[in-house]
Amino acid sequence: MAKTRPTRGATLNRESHRFSLPAREADGDWLDEREAIDGEAPRLRTTVTVEKPKTILTRNNSPDIAFDQSVNPYRGCEHGCIYCFARPSHAYHDLSPGLDFETRLFAKPDAPRLLREALSKRGYVCRPIAFGTNTDPYQPIEGKWRITRGCIELLAECDHPVTITTKSDRVTRDLDLLTPMAAKGLAAVMVSVTSLDPRISMTVEPRAPHPEKRLAAVRKLHEAGVPVFVSLAPVIPQVTDHELEHILERAAEAGARGAFFLPVRLPHEVAPLFRAWLDTHFPDRAGKVMATIQSLRGGRDNDPDFHTRMRGQGPWADLLRTRFQHAVRRYGLDGERLRLRTDLFRPPAGPQGELF
Repeated sequence: MAKTRPTRGATLNRESHRFSLPAREADGDWLDEREAIDGEAPRLRTTVTVEKPKTILTRNNSPDIAFDQSVNPYRGCEHGCIYCFARPSHAYHDLSPGLDFETRLFAKPDAPRLLREALSKRGYVCRPIAFGTNTDPYQPIEGKWRITRGCIELLAECDHPVTITTKSDRVTRDLDLLTPMAAKGLAAVMVSVTSLDPRISMTVEPRAPHPEKRLAAVRKLHEAGVPVFVSLAPVIPQVTDHELEHILERAAEAGARGAFFLPVRLPHEVAPLFRAWLDTHFPDRAGKVMATIQSLRGGRDNDPDFHTRMRGQGPWADLLRTRFQHAVRRYGLDGERLRLRTDLFRPPAGPQGELF
């Protein structure tokens, strides 16, 4: 019998208590008779709320992250990846990092305007702006809202460098912008591929595009002249780690020029969500998976410390790193790191255009 595709990633929707919200618990007697009293629960639908931030450019000084400024057009992500380290951010809105993160999304339609204001400020120093560092800029709702595209249009207008990380082939819809930017040394894309097994992929990332669509996007970006890389992030021990070499081989065949990997991280509310997901989908190995993750993370579900959080520690981390290094050399994915140009940047024109 064919396995039914999960409609969502998380199996729970518990509220976070990190910010001392009052705890609420449904009445047990009502839960027992819920369907008889209220009928079958309606299917979860995705909703989008307009968010109006005052700024859109986020800066960080983390010593183990390759970028220092980013833009996130959306909050929450319909892809529903169970491992997503951005899930805890929903707790700031008094929402669950579980199903709420996948179904109650926020869009920032003012992002292009706010970005224009940021780039126009006196003293702004041009450095690559990263998209996709928190939630996917090409998740399904981008098809309607087109906020990511609006931001890239602005960056193309003023020759500003951009990097994009996504697990969606929708990124190829913006090749009309990315191709001429890449020709100037202003754009690079990293496509996330965590598994080539559709049965695993549809469980880990239930609403993300099929892995073959992502590899097709890698090929299309490469053929269009856009520098493209593949991210194996995260690698989940006992679930996806056996695919590491094969993913890198397929990435090289598709035209990727480099690759990156990261052992799975489980910050804050992600850890209990991940454990519940394992119990549902991989009960035969749940204990082994968590034991391996804890060996990677110094005996904890998550290691928040700079540097080790990205690399892991212990024999399992060493083994993954050695396998990865051998594979990227074998498939020619160990080239020099790409550096985007910043010398072409010119501040965006104001409302009246460029006067001189």
